[in-house]
Amino acid sequence: MRIALLAHARQPIAPPFRGGMEAHSWHLAHGLQARGHEVVLFASGDSDPGFTLDPVLPEHQEKTFPGQEHTGNPALIAHLDAGYGAACDRIAAGGFDVLHNNSLSRLPLAPERTARIPTVTSLHVPPYDALRWFVHASASPAHRITVTSRSQRQAWFPEGPRPGVSVLHNGIDPTRWPYRDRGDGSAVWCGRITPYKGTHLAIHAARRAGLALTLFGSTEDTAYWENEVRPLLGGAIRYGGHLDGPALAVEVGRASVFLFTPCWDEPFGLVAIEAMACGLPVASFDLGAAREVIGEAGAFAPPGDSDALADAIGAALAIPRRTAHDRVRRHFTHDVWLDACERLYAEVIASAKDRGSA
Repeated sequence: MRIALLAHARQPIAPPFRGGMEAHSWHLAHGLQARGHEVVLFASGDSDPGFTLDPVLPEHQEKTFPGQEHTGNPALIAHLDAGYGAACDRIAAGGFDVLHNNSLSRLPLAPERTARIPTVTSLHVPPYDALRWFVHASASPAHRITVTSRSQRQAWFPEGPRPGVSVLHNGIDPTRWPYRDRGDGSAVWCGRITPYKGTHLAIHAARRAGLALTLFGSTEDTAYWENEVRPLLGGAIRYGGHLDGPALAVEVGRASVFLFTPCWDEPFGLVAIEAMACGLPVASFDLGAAREVIGEAGAFAPPGDSDALADAIGAALAIPRRTAHDRVRRHFTHDVWLDACERLYAEVIASAKDRGSA
């Protein structure tokens, strides 16, 4: 198949990844290419040059408009609309069999656009007003929508499941996150360092549990880092930097428990399954899709309660490492995910052809 992959342009689609959406698009492009498909990645121009790249924007959004996400800045909105609108036009004229839309733009959802090319849209965020209406109005035979978890589907479609909407769990390549049969007794946390990821709460919980903790990730919110996270560092609490995949896998794998601390309705939690693949059980806030994803590989605490999370750390440490690894192997591998993507592409292409011949 000739596949257009439209990514969001807030950050480059390149390692080391700033977050799950970047990792999702990179691994999707890489995996589809490895299966023999022709993939063109529509993303920021400073994304991974190893792909066939058609830039949506010359450089990623945060470089041109730093810190302006969700501010309603008219200049940013116009900048993004111009980039995505032109990209959608090139996709429609590009002879593609299917578009996989991983952007946060409303423009690829327009029925007049999905009528021109079979489209699969993957939603990676909770519903918000700037996109919700366009998602709900986009249903058509030539458009499929995926969510990453059942809890995310409930958030987007509280009235119940709708035709053309399915759960597509994220997947990882377990060979990139090698299993280790024992840890060193420490805890680890990974992700974008922002308030809604709860970095400071992981620190409080680790301290109360008496465990060393290493943090990894990009310091996306500078004020939060300087005011609420950095002052808590020292002693057994350290920051290990923002590492690429292989280096991060080594660091994660040496720990004994992973702390997952979402302070929002996390739609999936890619970092949790990466740690689970290495063999780490998870102590997590029970929010969003956490319980659905982590299952028997974790122990849970009420959202925002760092004292209860400290207790959950003790319970998680009693879970065998093989339990966490086996859960990833059963449900969240790269191959399971790519198989599902290929089925969706075939279904939406067939639906579009049936509509065209009707």
